Amino acid sequence: MSLSTRIRSTAIAAITATALAIGLTGCGTPPWLDGSSPSASTKPSPSPSASIQTIKNDLASGSTKRTLAAGSIALSVDYWSDLAMNKWTATANKPLSVSLTAALAPDDGQQVYLSKVSAVVAVTKGTKALPAPAPISDQATISPGYLIKTPYSYTYTFVLPALDPRATSVTVDLVYELLLQSTPTSSQYAKQTATDTITIAIAH
Repeated sequence: MSLSTRIRSTAIAAITATALAIGLTGCGTPPWLDGSSPSASTKPSPSPSASIQTIKNDLASGSTKRTLAAGSIALSVDYWSDLAMNKWTATANKPLSVSLTAALAPDDGQQVYLSKVSAVVAVTKGTKALPAPAPISDQATISPGYLIKTPYSYTYTFVLPALDPRATSVTVDLVYELLLQSTPTSSQYAKQTATDTITIAIAH
């Protein structure tokens, strides 16, 4: 083989080796297999959406009915408002009406009287307590009290005054003080107490 032929063969071999090296480099592991690309676990997670807080409203349908127990006395209580719920704003005077009647079990003919009903109002914005109005009460003006044994009943309207403008709800804790006649002809009475809670949303 001549010198020129050997030089040419050496050059071709070098070029072939270089091309092979380039080809091998280009055929490396794809980035989605070698972990060099961001995986799903490293992608930023979407920010959690803000949760919507639902405000409880026992008068959402306009009224509600409760059955309360105080010893052998069963109270049937209706609550409602003549003011539409979308007008129960912080600045408005807000009427809450209560009507109740009592039944006995066992019933030996005694009467049941309501001597006093009290309402304590709590005002909140979410979970934060706000200034509240003074407690409201209705004290019986006759002795021993208002006769409420069925078919008789008691009806009264509490008016909640203007509240802190930040208020989102009010909770009314009601206490019913009852007198149960010991016998149908007795002038002695046993005192019983029933309690209830009503929560109402404030419109904005």
